[in-house]
Amino acid sequence: MSTSQPPVPEGPPRPERTPSSAGETPAPAAGVPSTAAGVPSQPLPADARGPAGGPRPVPVEVPRSADGHPAPPEDPASAHGSRPPASLSPSRASDFMQCPLLYRFRVIDRLPEKPSEAATRGTLVHAVLERLFDAPAAERTPPRARALIPGQWDRLLEARPELAGLFAQDEDGERLARWMSEAEALVERWFSLEDPTRLEPAERELFVETELESGLRLRGVIDRVDVAPTGEVRIVDYKTGKAPRPEYSEGALFQMKFYALVVWRLKGVVPRRLQLVYLGSGEVLTYDPVPADLERVERKLLALWDAIVRATETGDWRPRPTKLCGWCDHQARCPEFGGTPPVYPLPVVPAG
Repeated sequence: MSTSQPPVPEGPPRPERTPSSAGETPAPAAGVPSTAAGVPSQPLPADARGPAGGPRPVPVEVPRSADGHPAPPEDPASAHGSRPPASLSPSRASDFMQCPLLYRFRVIDRLPEKPSEAATRGTLVHAVLERLFDAPAAERTPPRARALIPGQWDRLLEARPELAGLFAQDEDGERLARWMSEAEALVERWFSLEDPTRLEPAERELFVETELESGLRLRGVIDRVDVAPTGEVRIVDYKTGKAPRPEYSEGALFQMKFYALVVWRLKGVVPRRLQLVYLGSGEVLTYDPVPADLERVERKLLALWDAIVRATETGDWRPRPTKLCGWCDHQARCPEFGGTPPVYPLPVVPAG
């Protein structure tokens, strides 16, 4: 495992992409992911093709956290107003583990959060890396990737006009130019870690969802799924931050094990490899899961969900102060900082 800083906290959630037209249930992983066994970051052979089928739909940029976490499509059960949570994604599970009150603010109160330059840069870089695979293999070069950046930024602004406010005070355009250069550097660094001319992803920005025997629904968006000619699956996630130190690597892998569990329950296939590509530090972290790993993750998620259900019913969402509080948009409403949370919008079940 390669791993130089604790994980960057997740930034504000964005308006979330729907995987299909309104009201449709998204189709489960079509031609499930790909993996090559072997050296970490070693590309799959060029003949590792994705499933045949018609032209890919024009992708919609997936909202991202400060370190590139994708936000899954809006849960229909909680899309309008305040309702009890009905499903769990890696980012929301991480929120609850970090601070139950933060989870409440984001999932139940649905408080707005300001967009950040870091999170928006992550969204932009992910969009460029996804669209690069639309080009023939031989044309997936650094100049081609760099050339995609301005157009993808324009598309992002069109979809989310509020992002223009990030640079509203940048009259001479210097800050925007520096920000674009930083995105360009992240995209270029990717070419030192993987060779896209030898990769043919089976899926990109793949929405996955499954329901466990307990009734808990798990959902998320996987950046890339590679499938080797032998059928082995590799799940790949791009991170625009730096790789964590070894003592934090388990937290970083939680998201990937979550995805692996969903794929396993959906398809009955344990992914051969989980791969985190850290563009901020130019490192690759890999892990080869086994069923026992994923069973432990499932037990952890079930316990986590039980705690979320109890907090939802009782209204007892306690803050958990850490160094990450400095990143939080909600200090003014947090008791740890002298604030008062909004009135709890859900009915409370009396104890006993």
